[in-house]
Amino acid sequence: MDSIDEVLGELPMPPYVTAEDVGFAVKALTVHAAEQWPEGPRCRNDRAPHPCRLHRWGRRVLDLRGLTDRQVQLLIAEQEAPRR
Repeated sequence: MDSIDEVLGELPMPPYVTAEDVGFAVKALTVHAAEQWPEGPRCRNDRAPHPCRLHRWGRRVLDLRGLTDRQVQLLIAEQEAPRR
């Protein structure tokens, strides 16, 4: 964990996961994806060690919703697909 993570701790989870929370979580995973750096994987958005706080939060929300890795990957692909 990065030193800022030690100070701030984990982001709080919603009391129950709504469809809107799922959308926010997928966005968190796409925006806060890993990028390879010489010192190891870093968040492409804030350069924190990957997984950063928002990526971990998004993953926990989707896990709490009961989504499988395959379902999560499909949601991410939909999010990243070019709009027509």
